[in-house]
Amino acid sequence: MKFNATDIASFLNGQIVGDGNVIVSAVSKIEEGKPGTLAFLANPKYESYIYTTLASIVLVNKSFEPKAEVNATLIKVDDAYQAFASLLELYTKARNQDLNGIEEPSYIDKSATLGADIYAGAFCYIGKNARIGKGVKLYPHVCLGDNVVIGDNCILYSGVKVYNDCIIGNNCILHAGSVIGSDGFGFAQHPDGTYKKIPQIGNVVIEDDVEIGANTTIDCGTMDATTIRRGTKIDNLVQIAHNCEIGENTVIAAQTGLAGSTKVGKNCKFAGQVGIAGHLSIGDNVQIGAQSGVSKSIKDNQIVLSSPAFNYKDALKTYTVYRNLPELRRELNQLLRDVKSLQQDVLASSK
Repeated sequence: MKFNATDIASFLNGQIVGDGNVIVSAVSKIEEGKPGTLAFLANPKYESYIYTTLASIVLVNKSFEPKAEVNATLIKVDDAYQAFASLLELYTKARNQDLNGIEEPSYIDKSATLGADIYAGAFCYIGKNARIGKGVKLYPHVCLGDNVVIGDNCILYSGVKVYNDCIIGNNCILHAGSVIGSDGFGFAQHPDGTYKKIPQIGNVVIEDDVEIGANTTIDCGTMDATTIRRGTKIDNLVQIAHNCEIGENTVIAAQTGLAGSTKVGKNCKFAGQVGIAGHLSIGDNVQIGAQSGVSKSIKDNQIVLSSPAFNYKDALKTYTVYRNLPELRRELNQLLRDVKSLQQDVLASSK
């Protein structure tokens, strides 16, 4: 797909400085710009590249004033980074709009309801009484169980599995290999040490504008729902156990794991490899640093770090002490030797 500078500026409500007819068909980093590509400059430390880049168009902030000649056409916008993100979103939507119809072989139960303009790639499976909204894109090998509901304009990439009765809202993106509604980890141990499976008969409810990363798993509730609230963004390889609830606009980075019945507030930020024990309550606006282990509930507006997790300022001080332990040990041993020597001197002088 090709776009000229005038069309791009119109979409972004930007101001053109240079040739409005120049055409681009791809994007690039400003330091690696090539003719026919669009780049952006948001961080001042990259400014030197704007004078040498071969990119045809560069998005810049309205406050930017060049200190030398710029060969590229500039489009001035309020926020160059956000504008670039908007263009990428437009490009992605345009690319997905080319996908329509049902590819064969696929299986769609006769009782399923399909919205307008959907795409189902080869080897898709849609179960009984499933309801699929308009504009949905199901890439090859997507499997939707019985009674599944998918809202409008969702994208499910290859290999996504949605178990029976799960509900997904509008404008959601599920990346390849994600599994929604798998059984929660529930077993009862017998006196002889064996385990009996506890049936998991709940579902998963994912609200609007949620994105789920590749190979992430969200378990169904034991009897009711595991719930992911509106606007939440979940990275790859995340495990969310049964009966958890994730609040609005929370972001969770890769390899994080939430044990069962954990309740997370809105606007939280979890870095990579965070582990949260079960039946805890995490308040609103909580930030948890990478590789932290959370063993107790956290109140609103807290920033925690380490394992077990505690206030990040104290955690940083603790880490400073820990890092200096070898030197502190040497100093302690020297002090012990000095004390012992003084004791020997005192004993010798008293004789």
